[in-house]
Amino acid sequence: MSPRVRRLLPALPVLALALALGACGDMHERVTTGTYAGESGKNAPYLNVGPLSYEVQLSRELNPANIEDGAYLQGLTALQRRLLPGQEWFAVFLQVFNNSKARHPLSGNVTIYDTEGNVYTPIVPNLTNLFAYRAGQNVPGSGQLPQPSTVAANGGTQGLLLLYKIQVASLDNRPIRIKIVDPRNPALTASAELDV
Repeated sequence: MSPRVRRLLPALPVLALALALGACGDMHERVTTGTYAGESGKNAPYLNVGPLSYEVQLSRELNPANIEDGAYLQGLTALQRRLLPGQEWFAVFLQVFNNSKARHPLSGNVTIYDTEGNVYTPIVPNLTNLFAYRAGQNVPGSGQLPQPSTVAANGGTQGLLLLYKIQVASLDNRPIRIKIVDPRNPALTASAELDV
């Protein structure tokens, strides 16, 4: 092997990482609207709400009989578990990044809505649910939630769970959108179309 090739070998992992990160959305680009699939085939946008950036990892219906989905429904009371006729579970998984050095709380106002104006607010399981998004939880300065060492970060979705009971009819009234409001300044909002 030539000396030139040997010198380039250590740089290959760095180059591969740069290319992988380059394929992701740009967290520093100020985006407050978009689609889950992103604009023009790009990845999902980072939705900027105040000092925090929210990225939808995945959104989908949940099946309580499925083992993985059953874990997402853990920590609900009997009343919370009860679905009315025409309702089903819907999950949105988010990663949240703090772009400042100070800690900031997660939004407590994260709703989803359909084209007919049906608005849904999340149901929050108790602390036994290790995936749940918890409004008001602080994102560390220059950090992210879920934190890399947690079950949520290492699960299949790699995001915090927002759990909704929605009308099955809302799936016909697509697109379903998510709206996030800054907890300290309600004038700062962001929304995106979900991939359903």
